[in-house]
Order: sequence, then structure tokens, then C-alpha cells
Amino acid sequence: MGSTVFSKTRIFLDMIRFEHTIFALPFAYVGALLVDKQLPGGSDILWITLAMVGARTAAMSLNRIIDRHIDGANPRTAGRALPRGLISVGEVWVYVFLSFGLLLASAHQLTPLAFQLSPVAVLVLSLYSFTKRFTWACHLFLGLALGLAPVGAWVAIAGRIELAPVLLGVGVLFWVAGFDIIYACDDYNFDREYGIHAIPARFGIANALAVSSLFHVLAAVFFLAAGIALQLGVLYFAGLLIAASLLWYQHRLISPGDLSRAGVAFFNLNGLLSVVMFCFTLLDILFPIALW
Repeated sequence: MGSTVFSKTRIFLDMIRFEHTIFALPFAYVGALLVDKQLPGGSDILWITLAMVGARTAAMSLNRIIDRHIDGANPRTAGRALPRGLISVGEVWVYVFLSFGLLLASAHQLTPLAFQLSPVAVLVLSLYSFTKRFTWACHLFLGLALGLAPVGAWVAIAGRIELAPVLLGVGVLFWVAGFDIIYACDDYNFDREYGIHAIPARFGIANALAVSSLFHVLAAVFFLAAGIALQLGVLYFAGLLIAASLLWYQHRLISPGDLSRAGVAFFNLNGLLSVVMFCFTLLDILFPIALW
């Protein structure tokens, strides 16, 4: 029995790519750090972390359930756990409810506004997987889901919404939408044949990569605007410069005629970018060097 539970859990974590929680979690920490420009309390960090893990796990589990038939038809994703029958739909639903429960319980331990707004997060996370069925703007909706991370963490600490975390969240929105477009280029032929809505399938790969580049420029602009609004110091902007360089390099790795390194661009560089932004924001808080 124990070995079966362990095996199923391992299959589940692999199915939802649990390690990719790193994309949004560092930006949640950035939002928490910037409220008072000091380290939040340990309990706040714990509950924010658990809320993020719950949100991301629930969203990915729902995505796998809703898209299981599409995944089974797509050669790139046919080997995933649900299409192969390695785990049942019912078992994944258990994880969905447990994960959303973890999100709501964690939000309840934070500020009243965080708990009151948590159903909005549940709604956004639940709807994303349906958007590819009717709009090529699905990438922006995914960006919105992850862009809630810094805003939610800010609300979790401050108990209010302000302009600066919204600017940061919009930056995350365009960053995520930009790299999701690159990821969708791998499914260009399948999406067109199967009727999946995505920017590459609608506008072609060359135009999609141009839109991705534009979104990443906008991401850098909004990250810059958030730093200016909060009057952050030299180290934050140094981290932003490194992050912008990673975005630039990401687009140097790929072209309409060669997407072979899209996986490197999607997974490695974007995971590194979020960690860089967190680390340099933390350094800026601990060792402020004023610009203003």
C-alpha cells in the first residue's frame, strides 16, 4: 500500500512538473519583500509558500484533466500520465481539491483581504485551460494567472492593493505570455490541425516570435516601472538588467526555422530569470544603495 501511494505521488508530481513552481514562486517572494522593503515574518513566508504551491498544483492538475484528450492526440504529450492511464482522473481530482483547499487555508492565515480575494485566484486558475479552445489570447490568460503571484503576496502582507505590485504583476503577465508563445510554437502543426487556439497557430511562427519579443520588452518595461514606483536601489536594477539580458538571449536561441533549443529557452532561462529577480531584490533590501 505504502509503495503504491509513493509511486502514484511520484507519477503525479512528474505529471504536473512540480519543479516548475520555481517560475512564479520567486515573484511571490519579491512581492512580499517590497511591501515594507524588509524581510517578512517567517510565518507569512510559510503561508505564502503553501498558498503558491496549492495554487500551482491545483491549476496544473486541472489542466491535465481538462486537456487529457488533447494530450492523448498530440504526439508530443501522448506520453503523459493521464493519457497512458498511469494515474486515474479521479485520483487527480483528489489532488485538485486538496490543493485548492491548501490555497484557501493558507490565505485564511494571512490578511482578511487575501482570504476574501482567494476565490478570484481559484476562478482564474480554473478557467485558463479552457481559453485555448476559443481564443489565441490564451497566453495572456496564463500570464494573468502567474501575474497574480506578486500581487497576492503583497496583499497577504499589506492587506491592500497598490500600484507597484500591479505593475510587477503585469510584468510577470507579459513575461509568462512571451515564453508560453515560444513553447506553443512546438505544437504549431498539431494546433492548426486540431483547432487549438494559440498565437503561433493563428498568426504563424515568425509573427508569433515577434509578438513574444514584444511581450518580453513590455515585461522589462513594467519591471522597470515597478522599481521606479517603489524607488528601489541599484541592486534591483542590476538584477533587472541581467533579467533583460536573459530575455534577449532567449530570443537569440530560436528562430522560425530552428526551434530545437526552445526547451532551453522555456525551462532553463525563465527559471533562472525569476530566481535572479528574487535574489537581486533581496540584496537590494538587505544592502540598499540609493539611486534617488
